[in-house]
Amino acid sequence: MNTPALAGQGELVELTQLDPSIRLDIRYATANNFTGRQLYDQPRAFLVRSAAEALARAQKVAAAEGYGLTIFDAYRPWRITKALWDATPPGPQRNYVANPKKGSKHNRGCAVDLSLHQLETGELVEMPSGYDEFTQRAHRDFMAAAPEAIANRVRLERWMEAQGFRGISNEWWHFDFNGWEDFPILDIAFEEIG
Repeated sequence: MNTPALAGQGELVELTQLDPSIRLDIRYATANNFTGRQLYDQPRAFLVRSAAEALARAQKVAAAEGYGLTIFDAYRPWRITKALWDATPPGPQRNYVANPKKGSKHNRGCAVDLSLHQLETGELVEMPSGYDEFTQRAHRDFMAAAPEAIANRVRLERWMEAQGFRGISNEWWHFDFNGWEDFPILDIAFEEIG
């Protein structure tokens, strides 16, 4: 599944090298994720260059309003998508996990999972659900959350969409970069990325 990147298109950029103010909380590098086990050897985050630069712009806009971006996941090697699929029992939860037969936008370096933190305190803001919470509360149209949580979800969506990302309906934290279909599915381990 190790598809070669098209010339320059699949160049993966480490987010914290592009903008050191972007904060990482890479859940799959810990057991603090829905599988309960560590899947990544390193807590790092990459996107293709155009998506990474757009994310850095969103970070600047957020910072101007007292917030910062906290990244839970970005580029994901294909083998990890398969491991996530295999760890998810058949049924409704599989609606939240990419089928490895098709690959995912994460595998292309064109998807990011994130939230916001307050710059003043460093604390994550309240959102309608936790990350990777496979319930209705995670859906973008869920309106029974606290008003502040809904306002934070809308704030994050506004900043990301202004930079060319689009959210998906059932995960408030997930954003795909426009033009993702032009990038190849990759299965490159983090330590192999230059």
